[in-house]
Amino acid sequence: MTVRFDAIGMVVTEMAATLAFYRMLDLEITTAADNEGHAEAVLPGGIRLMWDTVEVVQSFSEWEPPQGGHRMAVAFLCNNPDAVDAKYRELVGAGHRGHVAPFDAFWGQRYATVLDPDGNPVDLFAALPT
Repeated sequence: MTVRFDAIGMVVTEMAATLAFYRMLDLEITTAADNEGHAEAVLPGGIRLMWDTVEVVQSFSEWEPPQGGHRMAVAFLCNNPDAVDAKYRELVGAGHRGHVAPFDAFWGQRYATVLDPDGNPVDLFAALPT
């Protein structure tokens, strides 16, 4: 038997708000999915990012919200350090919560974090010029 990593799934409380956030990160997601219990986007390389409402997940699982902090994060590569700052400002300006303001990290990246509508950290990063 061969297995292959295929998708990342996230549980969301409000599908339309979550999908609007991820559209701001240039993911192609049909607006028809805003009223569905499940949505997904195919990422570069073929991996899928999937979202399911709490109600859908609880229809087949005893899922409970995580307690005590973040359980996962997703990260988006930006074209350059200025693009990190611009995307951070755009997301925060649209009402999303900034978590880590853009800064030059010691590991050689311009780095920032914004929280999606469910509080999941979404990292924005780009290599710093050497």
